[in-house]
Amino acid sequence: METTIIIALLVTAYLLGSIPTAVWWGKRYYGIDVREFGSGNAGATNTFRVLGKKAGIPVLFIDIVKGTSAVLLAFLSPFVFESNQFVNLQLGLGIAALVGHVFPIFAGFRGGKGVATILGVVICLTPMTSLMVLGVFLIVLLATRYVSLSSMTAGLSFPFFLNVVLKNQNQTLLIFSLFVAALLIVTHKKNIARLLKRQETKVNLFVKKA
Repeated sequence: METTIIIALLVTAYLLGSIPTAVWWGKRYYGIDVREFGSGNAGATNTFRVLGKKAGIPVLFIDIVKGTSAVLLAFLSPFVFESNQFVNLQLGLGIAALVGHVFPIFAGFRGGKGVATILGVVICLTPMTSLMVLGVFLIVLLATRYVSLSSMTAGLSFPFFLNVVLKNQNQTLLIFSLFVAALLIVTHKKNIARLLKRQETKVNLFVKKA
């Protein structure tokens, strides 16, 4: 029975992550698939780039909520709150949602890079770390106007803040933090190439999209 519940929760988390917010929002309100424009990703950043902040803000918010909601599913499990089993299940649910966002079953397995969904997971797991990571993201974004560089830098700072500054003792969380940092580098390979060639697009969220 316990195994059945866990599997059901993991599948639900994947399905939550698979909600292709950017794709559905773009098609519903603008009649376009954002994956056919800009960077080709179905994420908040490309939505900001292609459709502007009026579309980008709700997509960003919903993608964050997907990650948070997936982690909160752990409360439906038989595990004791904050036990190792509970925390491990939270991480598993967060990863399932992330996989769903990157490979959404509802959008032909062509999703985004998972930055907003990861943020939602981290907010739920370790709020203090999420604030530190968000601070790094905003500082780099304001200094460079590169969302990709900001995302990667924030991702790389996650293990540092969690394990060095806040002295995390949970080995599973340690592994998860390293996984997140590595994943954000891997999913931004094309961005790294464009950054090196000085071809990456800069953004300005304060300019209204025409």
